Amino acid sequence: MRKTLTPKARDLRTRQSDAEAKLWRALRDRRLDGFKFKRQVPCGRYIVDFLCAEAGLVIEVDGGQHAEAQARRDEVRTKFLEKEGFRVLRFWNNEVLGNIEGVLVSIQRALPGRRAPSPRPSPPRGEGVTVRGEGRGRGVS
Repeated sequence: MRKTLTPKARDLRTRQSDAEAKLWRALRDRRLDGFKFKRQVPCGRYIVDFLCAEAGLVIEVDGGQHAEAQARRDEVRTKFLEKEGFRVLRFWNNEVLGNIEGVLVSIQRALPGRRAPSPRPSPPRGEGVTVRGEGRGRGVS
């Protein structure tokens, strides 16, 4: 089934909603606590909006069409994903667009062992150490 869903998943990635695009900018490239997220991923017989396989977390961003007509199908879908071992978080488009910080906090709370970026130690006062760059071959002088 996964092979038949792959072209549809690719198509969905090119036609993402504004809310999906905004959330993707916050999740991509391990930007949220170092966890890797993928978007529009085949998962069983469904395509999920966002998936963090490492955390077993699925994130769905729902528009107004999900309000009533889609509610029963979403419930069946969520139960299937939970049976497969995933935790499912759902957000409305307007939540993502109007309160991205709150959405990200909710996602962070669902991630295991929240990772904190390792801070660069401050140099001792008065030693005049400066950092020239972060790239390969560069260092501290």
